[in-house]
Amino acid sequence: MLVDGYGREVDYLRVSVTERCNFRCQYCMPEKPFSWVPKENLLSYEDLFKFIKVAIDEGVKKVRITGGEPLLREGLDNFVRMISEYKDDIDLALTTNAYLLPGSAQKLADAGLKRINVSLDSLIPEVAHKIAQKDVLSTVLKGIQAADDAGLKIKVNCVPMQGINDSELCDLLEFCKQKNYPIRFIEFMENDHADSSAKGYDSIQIQNILKAKYKFEKLERTGSSPSQDYKTDDGYVFGIIEPHKDDFCATCNRIRLTASGVLIPCLYFEDSQSIKEAIQNNEIDKAAAILKDVLANKPEKNKWSEDSTVSARAFYETGG
Repeated sequence: MLVDGYGREVDYLRVSVTERCNFRCQYCMPEKPFSWVPKENLLSYEDLFKFIKVAIDEGVKKVRITGGEPLLREGLDNFVRMISEYKDDIDLALTTNAYLLPGSAQKLADAGLKRINVSLDSLIPEVAHKIAQKDVLSTVLKGIQAADDAGLKIKVNCVPMQGINDSELCDLLEFCKQKNYPIRFIEFMENDHADSSAKGYDSIQIQNILKAKYKFEKLERTGSSPSQDYKTDDGYVFGIIEPHKDDFCATCNRIRLTASGVLIPCLYFEDSQSIKEAIQNNEIDKAAAILKDVLANKPEKNKWSEDSTVSARAFYETGG
C-alpha cells in the first residue's frame, strides 16, 4: 500500500503520454505554439510500463492515461494492452478530447480500456470553436458515439466559462442525462498558461444556473472521488469538481507521471522528482524509492482556496 505523509492511501496513477494537444482551449494552453517534443525527451511506452508495474505492485488500483491529448501518440492501444494484460482487473481509463476517437475507440476497447472521460464544453459549433480554437464539435460528438458503440463507459467533463458557455450548462446536463453519461462541471483552475481573461464559476454559481431547470439534492461524499455529486429529482446524478474548497484535497489519492518521467505529487504545485534515469537504467528499486519519497512530501492541499492564487503548473503536461 502507498501512503502519503498525511496518511492518505494513494492508489490512483495518472500517466501523461504526451504534452501535445490538437486543441488550444482557453482554460489550458491557448497561446502555446503547436510543437513536436523530441522523442528522446519522452519515456518509451516500455519504460512508462516499467514504472506502472512498480506502482501496481505497490497498491495502485486505477491507472488513467492522459496528455495533452493522449490519442496523438501513436500505438496507444498497444500501451493499453500492456497494462491490461499485466493486471486485467485494473481500473484502466483514458481522458481525451474525443477528436480522434472515431478511428480508435474500438481498438482501445479491444486492448482492454474500460472507461473514458471526454471534455465537452459546448453543444454549439461556434462556441466549441471559440473554446478550442478549432472546428471540433461534429467530430467530437462522433468520437463520443464511437466510444459508446465500442462499449466504453463514458463520463463527460465541462468547464463553465463566464460569457462563453455559461448559457449551455442545462443543455449539456440534459444531453448527458438523455445519453446516460455522468457529467461533471469543473471549476476553472486558475493557471499561468490559460487565457488571462478567462473566468470561471464556483460551485454555488454553477448550482444556481442549473436550478433554473432542475431540482436536485446534494449527496454525501463517498470514497476518494474529487467530485461532489448531486441527484436530480428523477434520479440522474451529476457532479461538480470544487478545487477551490478546503476539503477538496482531504481524500486525495492521486499521483501523476509525465511523459518525460517527472513524478508529480500535486496538480497545483511544481514540486516533483524525475524517475526517468532510474527507469531507463532498469534501476527499479531506485524508482520505487523515488515514488515513496515523492509521496512522503505530497502537500496537504492546493492553494486555489486562497484569494487570487494562480498555479504555475502546465496542465497540458500533467493531464489536469
